[in-house]
Amino acid sequence: MRISASAVSLNVADVAASSAFLVEHFGFREEMAADGFASLARDGLGFDVVFLRCGLETLPADQRDVHAAGLILAFTVDDLEGELARLRAEGVPVTMEPTEEEWGERAFQVRDPNGVIVQLMDWKGAGAQAG
Repeated sequence: MRISASAVSLNVADVAASSAFLVEHFGFREEMAADGFASLARDGLGFDVVFLRCGLETLPADQRDVHAAGLILAFTVDDLEGELARLRAEGVPVTMEPTEEEWGERAFQVRDPNGVIVQLMDWKGAGAQAG
């Protein structure tokens, strides 16, 4: 099998709001958009993010009204503290304050207008430096 591209697709109530959030705060660009659909890309990421409006008839019946829940868009960054300060300055509410796991992952979370969790993280914690 040859895979030529990848994307994560999320059902949300307001496609435009989620799309604008990733464009404004995370450097994505909208590649394609239509009523109830937006496909976003970001250089160097390796996958696209697609938003679909809940209830679209083109979705299978068992998926139509399922909102993106239990999923985290996680992005590893070089300057976690800098990104935290930037997002706060831009007025983005932090919904999970910075944490550090025993295995070295440091992270914080924000949510887009539809409740989609975006987590920024790095591996500079104590556990990552041991070993």
